[in-house]
Amino acid sequence: MTGEVRPHGGGVIDDLTARGLVQDHTDLDALRDRLDAGPTPTYCGFDPTADSLHIGNLQSIMLLRRFQDAGHPPIALVGGATGMIGDPSGRSSERTFLDADVLDANRAAIGTQLARFLSFDGAAAATVVDNRTWTESVSVLEFLRDVGKHVTINTMLAKDSVRSRMERESGISYTEFSYMLLQANDFDVLHQSHACDLQVAGSDQWGNITAGVDLVRRRRGEAVHGLTAPLIVRADGTKFGKSEGENIWLDAARTSPYRLYQYFLNVGDEDVEPLLLRLTTVAVEECRRIAVEHAAAPERRLGQRALARALTSVVHGSDAIAAIEEAAAVLFGDQPITSASVGALDLLAAEVPSSTASRGDLLGSDPVDLVADEAVGLARSKGEVRRNLQGYSVNQVKLSDRPGAPLVESDLLHGRYVLLARGRRTHHLVTVG
Repeated sequence: MTGEVRPHGGGVIDDLTARGLVQDHTDLDALRDRLDAGPTPTYCGFDPTADSLHIGNLQSIMLLRRFQDAGHPPIALVGGATGMIGDPSGRSSERTFLDADVLDANRAAIGTQLARFLSFDGAAAATVVDNRTWTESVSVLEFLRDVGKHVTINTMLAKDSVRSRMERESGISYTEFSYMLLQANDFDVLHQSHACDLQVAGSDQWGNITAGVDLVRRRRGEAVHGLTAPLIVRADGTKFGKSEGENIWLDAARTSPYRLYQYFLNVGDEDVEPLLLRLTTVAVEECRRIAVEHAAAPERRLGQRALARALTSVVHGSDAIAAIEEAAAVLFGDQPITSASVGALDLLAAEVPSSTASRGDLLGSDPVDLVADEAVGLARSKGEVRRNLQGYSVNQVKLSDRPGAPLVESDLLHGRYVLLARGRRTHHLVTVG
């Protein structure tokens, strides 16, 4: 991420409020004063329990970016220590432990990923830290003496993340119970080492944040701040998370730009404006304008298209948009496939079922044989295809419109692709191999 850093100041709080990104806070007026006083290092934590962050993390990443754009240096804590324990917040069961080598690999991958969203240059340069560097060498006795004595069990039991787990039959292990102390210590360490005065996160982290605020006050006699945003949730109310069902990942190898675009192209009308406001850099006024235009003709899906474009640009760059929209227009729109670019067809090869065939096997072959081929799987038999030639196509031309015509060189798009289909929604791309 690159861009001009705007003057610091509490104005970022006004922007967050307008975007619906403020849920819990320690003292908003005091935070405004701190932000107005000068650059305020701001941290957010990410557990390296996978080698990629996901769309549920994007809001927190963008929180850091919004503070950075206002002149406040972001600190991304990729927690090698807390990642070994697992945060109980918002979870119904304990995490599976990962070994140090896996966590290190995940942490390195996430650090590289964050560089796509945050700038590591300039006056408000971002920093990535690992809490294992200051936690691993601390003995149990030292931790209990320096951290544990400042936190009461009553306080910990009052936190929603702990209480909700204790009310379940499975309960909560002491390992996860201690997570709050580790995260509280992180805030204290970063306050001392990086002059960090603000922690931001999703609302499920509020209990952990306030534990850190209290620890700094008790140990140092100093005030720090916390702010959370509402969680991003699916239509069924469940939050996006790496271990909570199907996920939309920020790594293109896990979730392709095309799939990410299509996912947000299909969100509900009521989700368009909140997601535009909370996950993208589109100006608040423009988000409002898009919402009004969308509401006037929701069947045109202008809002979903604007959202999909903006989010894909944020995650994968604006250069990805053209090929994605061209590929979608070929599959589901009115664009003739004969006009599709190589880039769009290359993208389709990774998104729809596909197979390879030699040029010799393709040229001169009967399309009926090709459609019914077991490797293609669009029909159970040649007879099924012949009984419904109108229902199958080659390069968008129905077989009924080219009866008996074998495949010829001109059928190979850009010399290597043939798109087969059953109806309008089931496709198979054959690539010359």
